Amino acid sequence: METLILTQEDVKSLIGIEKAIKAVEEAFKLYATSNAIMPPKVYLTLEEGDFRAMPSSLMGYAGLKWVNSHPKNPEKGFPAVMAVFVLNDPSNGFPLAVMDATYLTSLRTGAAGGVAMKFLARKDSRIFGFIGCGKQAIFQFLAAKELFKVEIVKAFDINEKASLSFKEFCESKGVKCEIRGAEEVCDCDVLITSTPSNRPVVKKEWIKETTHINAIGADAPGKQELDIEILKRAKIVVDDLEQALHGGEVNVAYSLGIINRENIYATLGEIVAGIKKGREGDEITIFDSTGLAIQDLAVAKIVYENAVKKGFGIKIKLI
Repeated sequence: METLILTQEDVKSLIGIEKAIKAVEEAFKLYATSNAIMPPKVYLTLEEGDFRAMPSSLMGYAGLKWVNSHPKNPEKGFPAVMAVFVLNDPSNGFPLAVMDATYLTSLRTGAAGGVAMKFLARKDSRIFGFIGCGKQAIFQFLAAKELFKVEIVKAFDINEKASLSFKEFCESKGVKCEIRGAEEVCDCDVLITSTPSNRPVVKKEWIKETTHINAIGADAPGKQELDIEILKRAKIVVDDLEQALHGGEVNVAYSLGIINRENIYATLGEIVAGIKKGREGDEITIFDSTGLAIQDLAVAKIVYENAVKKGFGIKIKLI
């Protein structure tokens, strides 16, 4: 039996944001109903960066994402984040595929943001604000465009080049994009924050009671993008409670004792599964995204199955 090797270009050709959103939504539902297995991430912290091992099992597959974070890599000519995914047959352990997971990670994060917007944003949302205009902003935008009639995008980034590049991308997709100040960007229906900040970049007085926020940037202890007062006013939904308390948007407020577990309304999976309600009228809703292994596996499953159907990849006798 042979193992399929899939490059980043293969992965890009085999799945788009629509299918990714559907797959990630199903993964959240399965996890909330105890039909998926996902042990905690394992961290390997080194002097120059860290590695994370993310195993999971669902939908008839098992898999592991091995992903690094080396902030100084761009100075050396490497991406700061790179990832590889190994897909296995859970019945016998055979490695069915080894694929690039760098693009897959960006896509599944955008897809999770899409699922959150679907269940937590107002259905008539038209104005989308972006604080942070890097790579993830693009995937969050694609998810929003897939699910809503996006009329205007407002964008802010401390890096003007990033703002202009994001504006160009949005307008290439037929959506008007305005570069504004951070406060003006927050006057929107849905706000997406995707910065590496360790201090709040969104102030409490900027957010109105009907806004939904996808807080994407915080992924480690000490990181935060939102004024803690916003958390105190909002309905908070997390992808995974323990991960969020450890390193998500809520981690600083939780470590300071300002909010506790009882202040977390639900996991996104509980809402998708109908265990808890999503948006209820005029309220601030926040999705605290930390990134789950089940999201990677759900998307990798589709990539693999499409690759087999279409004859993509290189087959090797690995074992």
